[in-house]
Amino acid sequence: MIDFTRVISNEIQVGQQQVDSAIALRNEGGTLPFIARYRKEKTGNLDENQLRSIFDRFDYLNDLEDRKKTILSSIDDQGKLTDQLRKQIETCMVKTELEDLYLPYKPKKRTRAMIAREKGLEPLAEFAKAKNSINSPEFNLKEEAAKFINAENEIHTIEEAIKGASDIIAEEVAERANNRQWIREFFRKHGVYSASVKSEFEIGSTKYENYRNFEMPVKEIPAHSMLALRRGEKEGFLMLDLKFETDEILTHLEMKEIQSSNKNLYSFYSSSIEDGFKRLMKNSLTAEVRLESKGSADEKSISVFESNLREILLSAPAGMKPTLAIDPGFRTGCKVAVIDQTGKFLNYKQIFPTGSQYQKDEAASYILDIINQNAIELIAIGNGTAGRETLGFVQDKIKDLENTPVAVMVNESGASVYSASKVANEEFPEMDLTVRGAISIGRRLQDPLAELVKLDPKSIGVGQYQHDVDQKQLMKKLEETVESCVNHVGIDINTASMQLLSYVSGISSTTAKNIVSYRDENGVFKNRKELLKVPKFGKKTFELSAGFLRIRDGENYLDNTAVHPESYHIVNQMVADMQTNEKNIAEIQKQINDININKYISDEIGKPTLLDIISELKKPGRDPREEFKYAEFAEGINAIKDLKEGMELEGCITNVTNFGAFVDVGVHQDGLVHKSQIAYKFVDDPTKFVKTGQIVKVKVTKVDLELNRIQLTMKLGRPKEKRRTNKY
Repeated sequence: MIDFTRVISNEIQVGQQQVDSAIALRNEGGTLPFIARYRKEKTGNLDENQLRSIFDRFDYLNDLEDRKKTILSSIDDQGKLTDQLRKQIETCMVKTELEDLYLPYKPKKRTRAMIAREKGLEPLAEFAKAKNSINSPEFNLKEEAAKFINAENEIHTIEEAIKGASDIIAEEVAERANNRQWIREFFRKHGVYSASVKSEFEIGSTKYENYRNFEMPVKEIPAHSMLALRRGEKEGFLMLDLKFETDEILTHLEMKEIQSSNKNLYSFYSSSIEDGFKRLMKNSLTAEVRLESKGSADEKSISVFESNLREILLSAPAGMKPTLAIDPGFRTGCKVAVIDQTGKFLNYKQIFPTGSQYQKDEAASYILDIINQNAIELIAIGNGTAGRETLGFVQDKIKDLENTPVAVMVNESGASVYSASKVANEEFPEMDLTVRGAISIGRRLQDPLAELVKLDPKSIGVGQYQHDVDQKQLMKKLEETVESCVNHVGIDINTASMQLLSYVSGISSTTAKNIVSYRDENGVFKNRKELLKVPKFGKKTFELSAGFLRIRDGENYLDNTAVHPESYHIVNQMVADMQTNEKNIAEIQKQINDININKYISDEIGKPTLLDIISELKKPGRDPREEFKYAEFAEGINAIKDLKEGMELEGCITNVTNFGAFVDVGVHQDGLVHKSQIAYKFVDDPTKFVKTGQIVKVKVTKVDLELNRIQLTMKLGRPKEKRRTNKY
C-alpha cells in the first residue's frame, strides 16, 4: 500500500509530520478553517490553501486505493492476476493509468476478438505472436490459417481465419496500457482542436463567429475557448474535431509491436495495428483527451470564479448604518425600502422620479422626509434599468443637505433570484418580491458578505461559463470559498442570519436554526459560553466555532475578537503582567508590542498562536476587509449611446475572466478590458493584476451599438521611462 502522507509531503513540499497532523486533526472532526487558524502548532503553520491541497489529494488517493482493491479482486477472480500485474496496479498513482491496466480484464460486451476466440482462433493468433520475433524462420501464415477452416465454427475461408486472428491481435494492441498512454500523450503534445460553424448558418448569424474557422493546439487552448467550443457543439452550431497525424501514431505502434521481418507477418501485424487504432483506440482516446481538456478548462474557470467570488464576498462594507435602498425602474417606478442600522426592514414606498413633474416632486419630497426621519446615512441604488437616472435624481435632491448621505450604485445581480427564493420567503413571507429585492440591495451595501451568502453563488454574476463546467465540482469549490470568507471575517452572532451562521466552522444548518431560535426567545448573547445552552450545541461545536463568532459590547471584550476561548487564560496573564485590566483597552494596545511572547509559550500554545493573539489585541473587533470605496460615474453618461471613443471614465470591475476584465462605467452594459489592455506588461492571468470590485480608470476604445459591446483599455498613458544616469 502506498504511504499517502509521504507522497503528499513530497508533492506539496511540506513535512510529512505536518501532513500526518493535518489528516489526524480532520479525522478528529476538525474543520479546515479551525485547523488553519487554531492548530498552527500541530500543522507547522500550514495555511488554508496548503491544507485544502492536502485534503483533496488524500481523498483522491483514498478513492484510488478503493478502486485498486476492486480491480485486483476482479482480476484475481478471473485467475489472471500475476505478481507483475499486481505490482503495477498497487504502485499506480493515476486513475487513468489504472483503468488502462484494468482494460484487458474488464468485463465488456461481446467483441470481435471474443467471437474469434469462441470460434477457436486464439491458437492462430498465438502462432502469429510466436513467430513475431527478430530471428523467426520463414513461414506461410496462410498455410497455418488453412488448418482452422471449420464449417461448424463458421470459418469457411483462410481469409476469415486470418481476420479472426487479426481481431484478437488488434484488441490486445489496443488494450496495452503503454500504447494507450503514449497515444494519449501524443494527442496532448501534437493534437490540434479544429472547429467550424456548420454550413447551414450564414456568416454573422451565430454568437460563435470567432470559431468559424478555428484551429488551436491541444496544449495551448485557453479555458474559455474550450468551454465555448463545447457549448457551441452541444447547441448544434459548431463541428469540433481533434486532428492529428495518424501515420505517425501507426509508425510508432508498428515499431513497438512488430519485430519480424517476414513480409507476410509484417503485413498481417500492420493491418491488425491499424484496425486496433482506428476501431478500438482512436475514438475512446480522443474522447478522453477532450474530456481532459474540458476538465482542465473547468478547473481554471472554477478557479477564476472562486477568485471573483472571494473578492465580492470580501468587498468593503459601507457599514451597518440607516440605509435607503432603491430598486430602480422606469414604467413601474422605483421600489424604496428603509432599513435600519441592523438591516431590519422599516417601511416601503413606490416612487416615480422619472415620471411626470408631479411624480418627481412627490418623489423628492418623500426622499428628503424619509432621510430626516430615519437619519439615513447610506443610499443604495441598484445598477439595473433606470439606475443612473435615479442616482442622478437622488444626488441632485440631497446635495444641499447638512449631513449628505452617501449615494452609491450597487450591483444588483441575483437580487431577483433572492426575491423569489425560499430564504426570502422565510424572511418576508407577506412581502412583494420587488420590495424584497430592494431590501437585498440595501443590505448588500451595508455588509456584502452577510447578504450574498443567501444566494446561490452562481447567480451573483461573476463566473466564466459557470453553467458549462462540472457543476458538482463548482458547487464544492464555491461553498469552500464562502466558508473561507465567512470564517476569515468572523460574524456577529447577535445579528447574523441563519444562512450566514451555517457557514461558520462546525455549525450545521440545524444548529444555525437553533441559534437563531434561542436568540429570538432569550435575547442577545452576552458571552460566548452562553452558546452551550443552545440545543445540540455541544463542546465540539463550541471548540470549532467559538473563535469565529463575535459578540459586540458583551461581558468579555475578548468575545469580540478572533482569540479563541481556550486561549483566554493566556491573555489574562498578559494583562496581569502589564499591571492593568481587560477594560483598559488603550493601555493594552500601548504595551502589547513590548511584551515578551516567549514567556507564554507552552506545550499547548506556541509562537504562531501567540502572534495571532497579539495581532487581535492591537485592534480588537477590527474588520479585516478593506476600507469602503465606490466608483463615481461621469455625469451625463447614462447609456451606451452616450459613450464616445477616447472618453476616460471611472468604473468598477464586475467580473474577471481568463481573457480580461468587465467594468461597469454606469451605462447598464459592462465594457471589456481585454487582458492585453490591462497593463503595459504581458498579462497571462488577469487575476494577478485586477480583482472584482476594484475601482479603476479606463478609456473607451470602441463602441458597437448594434452588438451592444464596449471595448475599454486601462492603458491611459505610457508610464514614464526611468532616466538612465551615469554614475561616473
